[in-house]
Amino acid sequence: MTKVVFPAEWVPQEGVMVTWPHRDSDWAYMLEEVTRCYVSFSKEILRREKLLAVVPPGIDITPFFTSEEQQHLISIEIPSNDTWTRDHGPLTLFCDATPVIADFGFNGWGLKFAADKDNRITGRLFENGVFHPEASYRNRLDFILEGGSVETDGKGTILTTSTCLLAPNRNQPMTQEEIEATLKEMLGATRVLWLTHGYLAGDDTDSHIDTLARFCDEQTIAYVQCDEEEDEHYPALKAMEEELQRFVTVAGEPYRLIPLPMAEAVFEEGERLPATYANFLIINGAVLVPAYGDAKDAIARRQLQTAFPDREVVGVDCRALIRQHGSLHCVTMQLPKGVF
Repeated sequence: MTKVVFPAEWVPQEGVMVTWPHRDSDWAYMLEEVTRCYVSFSKEILRREKLLAVVPPGIDITPFFTSEEQQHLISIEIPSNDTWTRDHGPLTLFCDATPVIADFGFNGWGLKFAADKDNRITGRLFENGVFHPEASYRNRLDFILEGGSVETDGKGTILTTSTCLLAPNRNQPMTQEEIEATLKEMLGATRVLWLTHGYLAGDDTDSHIDTLARFCDEQTIAYVQCDEEEDEHYPALKAMEEELQRFVTVAGEPYRLIPLPMAEAVFEEGERLPATYANFLIINGAVLVPAYGDAKDAIARRQLQTAFPDREVVGVDCRALIRQHGSLHCVTMQLPKGVF
């Protein structure tokens, strides 16, 4: 019987994939600002591992990087609609220790936005020989599954939200039971933990798990905690916290829960944006944590340092990213060791 493993984010990585912002994306009105953000976090990645950058045809990003950084940069020209790599990038599986590039369907978070070009990126990367020669391609485009909607502990547990995976225009008319069975089959999972509460104002994704609660290791979950009762998020996040407290590990023990502060409210044209510290990225030797320019940034970093005592915790200014309703984890996708 084939052993399928969906590895955790903290396993050794070959690199991180990003899709570069461009003038034909929603970043057009603030392209210079968001490009500075991409360059900033890309340099942090390149200090520790490779960066696979999907760039628009005719665009050269190498001038942003030093000659040393360029040695670890892989840039490939492929058209894209936008830059949310977490949701259109590949999910890496290992089948009997051999890497598998799983290409799930992406439809703009339930047909909210165009995604025709984004949905072809993973297949084109494979066709262009980007991945390891032994890696195989698995076409799962008939099942909508955004990378930001599932968390894995690498040992068979999936953490997700019912509001996303059961949202309209994803996989209807499949029931929750059918979707859970599909996740188990395709991702080699043995159990699925469903959160039924939790949301962030301004979120286009129908409550992706990576904006709310994240595995830090097999026994630890970091999550967004709202302790201000007057905040609109308080009821839903309090209910989510209570759900997390009821969850247990495979061994039957309560999870070690690490609360992250609710970020100070960020607004764009009167609309509250989904600023969250849960959208951190784990890379080799470090954790990159979103920062929004307020005192809670330091609190979030301290909390995550307790979850990752052996990694450097680095703040990344994500005020540009949040203006398009996403953050650091949303625009990246880690690729485990041996994938390319």
